[in-house]
Amino acid sequence: MHELSIAMSILEAVEEEAGRHLPAKVTAVHLKIGPLSGVVPSALISAFELITENTEFRICRMVIEETPILIHCPTCRTERSVESIQQMSCTVCGTATADVASGRELDVCAMEICE
Repeated sequence: MHELSIAMSILEAVEEEAGRHLPAKVTAVHLKIGPLSGVVPSALISAFELITENTEFRICRMVIEETPILIHCPTCRTERSVESIQQMSCTVCGTATADVASGRELDVCAMEICE
Protein backbone atom coordinates (compact mmCIF):
# COMPACT_ATOMS: atom_id res chain seq x y z
CA MET A 1 0.00 0.00 0.00
CA HIS A 2 2.01 2.96 -1.25
CA GLU A 3 -0.64 5.33 0.11
CA LEU A 4 0.97 4.84 3.54
CA SER A 5 4.30 6.27 2.38
CA ILE A 6 2.49 9.12 0.62
CA ALA A 7 0.52 9.86 3.80
CA MET A 8 3.79 9.91 5.76
CA SER A 9 5.26 12.44 3.31
CA ILE A 10 2.15 14.61 3.61
CA LEU A 11 2.37 14.43 7.41
CA GLU A 12 6.00 15.59 7.23
CA ALA A 13 4.89 18.63 5.21
CA VAL A 14 2.09 19.31 7.71
CA GLU A 15 4.52 19.04 10.64
CA GLU A 16 6.96 21.42 8.95
CA GLU A 17 4.28 24.01 8.25
CA ALA A 18 2.82 23.66 11.76
CA GLY A 19 6.28 24.37 13.17
CA ARG A 20 6.23 27.76 11.42
CA HIS A 21 2.95 28.72 13.09
CA LEU A 22 3.40 27.64 16.70
CA PRO A 23 1.29 27.33 18.81
CA ALA A 24 -1.29 26.97 16.02
CA LYS A 25 -2.84 23.65 15.05
CA VAL A 26 -3.33 22.31 11.55
CA THR A 27 -6.97 21.24 11.31
CA ALA A 28 -7.13 20.20 7.65
CA VAL A 29 -4.90 19.50 4.69
CA HIS A 30 -6.37 19.94 1.20
CA LEU A 31 -5.20 17.85 -1.75
CA LYS A 32 -5.93 17.55 -5.44
CA ILE A 33 -5.70 14.00 -6.75
CA GLY A 34 -6.16 12.88 -10.33
CA PRO A 35 -7.25 9.41 -11.44
CA LEU A 36 -3.93 8.90 -13.26
CA SER A 37 -1.89 9.58 -10.10
CA GLY A 38 -2.15 5.94 -9.03
CA VAL A 39 -3.46 6.94 -5.61
CA VAL A 40 -6.73 5.64 -4.15
CA PRO A 41 -8.20 8.61 -2.22
CA SER A 42 -10.02 6.49 0.38
CA ALA A 43 -6.85 4.47 1.06
CA LEU A 44 -4.84 7.69 1.45
CA ILE A 45 -7.37 9.08 3.95
CA SER A 46 -7.27 5.81 5.92
CA ALA A 47 -3.47 5.77 5.95
CA PHE A 48 -3.35 9.41 7.08
CA GLU A 49 -5.82 8.72 9.90
CA LEU A 50 -3.76 5.70 10.96
CA ILE A 51 -0.44 7.55 11.20
CA THR A 52 -1.93 10.60 12.95
CA GLU A 53 -4.20 8.84 15.48
CA ASN A 54 -1.77 9.07 18.42
CA THR A 55 -0.22 12.40 17.50
CA GLU A 56 -1.05 16.06 17.92
CA PHE A 57 -2.34 15.91 14.32
CA ARG A 58 -5.19 13.49 15.10
CA ILE A 59 -7.65 16.38 14.65
CA CYS A 60 -6.27 17.12 11.18
CA ARG A 61 -8.59 15.94 8.46
CA MET A 62 -7.73 15.30 4.85
CA VAL A 63 -9.91 17.02 2.25
CA ILE A 64 -9.53 15.63 -1.26
CA GLU A 65 -10.65 17.21 -4.51
CA GLU A 66 -10.58 14.67 -7.30
CA THR A 67 -9.54 16.28 -10.58
CA PRO A 68 -10.85 15.04 -13.93
CA ILE A 69 -8.78 13.67 -16.77
CA LEU A 70 -8.43 16.31 -19.46
CA ILE A 71 -6.58 15.81 -22.72
CA HIS A 72 -5.39 18.35 -25.23
CA CYS A 73 -7.02 17.53 -28.56
CA PRO A 74 -4.67 18.39 -31.42
CA THR A 75 -7.56 18.54 -33.89
CA CYS A 76 -9.94 20.75 -31.89
CA ARG A 77 -7.01 22.60 -30.30
CA THR A 78 -8.64 22.64 -26.90
CA GLU A 79 -8.80 20.65 -23.68
CA ARG A 80 -11.49 18.02 -23.45
CA SER A 81 -12.57 15.47 -20.88
CA VAL A 82 -12.38 11.78 -21.72
CA GLU A 83 -15.06 9.13 -21.40
CA SER A 84 -12.76 6.69 -19.61
CA ILE A 85 -9.14 6.05 -18.72
CA GLN A 86 -9.07 3.33 -21.35
CA GLN A 87 -10.22 5.66 -24.13
CA MET A 88 -7.93 8.69 -24.29
CA SER A 89 -9.62 10.43 -27.18
CA CYS A 90 -11.53 13.64 -27.77
CA THR A 91 -15.21 13.30 -26.93
CA VAL A 92 -16.11 15.69 -29.76
CA CYS A 93 -14.03 14.64 -32.78
CA GLY A 94 -12.71 11.24 -31.63
CA THR A 95 -9.01 12.05 -32.13
CA ALA A 96 -6.83 9.84 -29.91
CA THR A 97 -4.05 11.57 -28.01
CA ALA A 98 -1.60 10.95 -25.19
CA ASP A 99 -1.30 14.66 -24.38
CA VAL A 100 -2.75 14.71 -20.85
CA ALA A 101 -3.46 18.20 -19.52
CA SER A 102 -4.96 17.17 -16.17
CA GLY A 103 -5.48 14.01 -14.17
CA ARG A 104 -2.01 13.15 -12.86
CA GLU A 105 -2.14 15.52 -9.89
CA LEU A 106 -1.15 14.62 -6.36
CA ASP A 107 -0.79 18.07 -4.84
CA VAL A 108 -1.07 19.52 -1.37
CA CYS A 109 -2.98 22.71 -2.14
CA ALA A 110 -3.71 24.22 1.25
CA MET A 111 -3.71 23.71 4.99
CA GLU A 112 -6.22 25.06 7.47
CA ILE A 113 -4.45 26.44 10.52
CA CYS A 114 -6.28 27.42 13.69
CA GLU A 115 -4.41 29.89 15.88
